Amino acid sequence: MTTIEKNLQRVRERVDAACRAAGRDRDTVAVLAVSKTFGTLDITQAHTAGQIAFGENYIQEAVQKITELRHLPLVWHCIGPIQSNKTRLVAEHFDWVHTVDRFKIAQRLSEQRPAQLPPLQICIQVNVDGGASKSGVPSEEALALAHQVAALPNLRLRGVMSIPEPASDFTVACAVFAKVKAVFDDLNVNGLALDTLSMGMSADLEAAIESGSTLVRVGTAIFGGRPSAISATA
Repeated sequence: MTTIEKNLQRVRERVDAACRAAGRDRDTVAVLAVSKTFGTLDITQAHTAGQIAFGENYIQEAVQKITELRHLPLVWHCIGPIQSNKTRLVAEHFDWVHTVDRFKIAQRLSEQRPAQLPPLQICIQVNVDGGASKSGVPSEEALALAHQVAALPNLRLRGVMSIPEPASDFTVACAVFAKVKAVFDDLNVNGLALDTLSMGMSADLEAAIESGSTLVRVGTAIFGGRPSAISATA
């Protein structure tokens, strides 16, 4: 068994335990393997261990991997920021996008999604910390943006994603994640049938699952430390 296979097994055991502690069905939480900066061999090893969904931050790097691994039944999630000049690459190659926080980006993704592909699955990125330098729509603006995105053709709005600042302990992390869950619940109450709450990473997935996450984004705990600076999306 490779190191990546062993790591994946440990992550799944952590998710299992977190679901039991939260009184949740294990089938309600999925693992997204964040493979940014890692190569196709690492991804292939994870796939051999049963991993299907992979998250990428860097679009051009991701497109190369997607192309090289198109013979495998993988599902690709874009979890990095998207500039306007990169929307076509995302629309043409990815299955999911977690980082929509502007209508302009959603509109371009909709217009550029190839007709032969299924709708692009979309999460609204919400900034619950209020930091002006962070990506994400403010919580109070999420509902309006969600309705705009839901009305676009070639997209399917699935849920909410957030990357809060690291918390000092489990209780603090749960309190922050609860703010994201509140946005998710509010969107559902207001007529948007969402099923995906993307929050939690290698260090805090237990708190995220306790707070209602349905998709944890795990990079370091699966693939190990990265040679370059590790961003907050994994």
